[in-house]
Amino acid sequence: MSGNKREGEAQYEELIAQMRQLGPEKLGVMTGWGWYDDPKRLVFTLSRYKFVAKMLEDSEHVLEVGCGDAFGTRIVAQSVKKVTAVDFDPELLESAAEIMRPKYPIVIKRHDMMAGPVDGQYSAAYCMDVLEHIQPQHEDTFMRNLVAPLVEEGVCIVGTPSLESQAYASKFSKMGHVNCKTQKALRDFMRVFFQNVFMFSMNDEVVHTGYGKMAHYNLALCCGRK
Repeated sequence: MSGNKREGEAQYEELIAQMRQLGPEKLGVMTGWGWYDDPKRLVFTLSRYKFVAKMLEDSEHVLEVGCGDAFGTRIVAQSVKKVTAVDFDPELLESAAEIMRPKYPIVIKRHDMMAGPVDGQYSAAYCMDVLEHIQPQHEDTFMRNLVAPLVEEGVCIVGTPSLESQAYASKFSKMGHVNCKTQKALRDFMRVFFQNVFMFSMNDEVVHTGYGKMAHYNLALCCGRK
């Protein structure tokens, strides 16, 4: 610094001052661990939320199931009118509350999806990286409770690692991944609940319509409740 004048590019003055006032952004406990353990994983995760945000753009009220620390939820909140995000883990929800900003007023709630549907009515719902943690004998209950608060014309997006990807999964992932599916199996499962199911593949941060058996991650975009 030279006197009171900052030595740097002028266009950064306002943003530097704003962030000095607000303080540094926080990642959240789950996202922070991912950034520490394998930084590139954060790119993949945020790309999934960007897909959801684009598909649900301008939706009235969106439900996220299994939000974790809700770090990626902000991307969806940027594109829709209202987001309610639920999880059953109190520590993750505490972390979610710690990283919230008034600019993105996400409603955070604790809820066990095995106990019943989330209160309220929603124009869309989504869950990223949740279904694979649900025991197969409980998946029907989980999905029926997820779908129940959707309006008749509501949209649902489910994202989950592919069964084929598990040969390359980390030890931590394998501990929790008890219900990974092939793309066809995920499509067939979602067709139990919806008239129309559109499948997308994902490799790294790229979402595409390529060969399902080579996808690392699968996304089901569903509409037309049964």
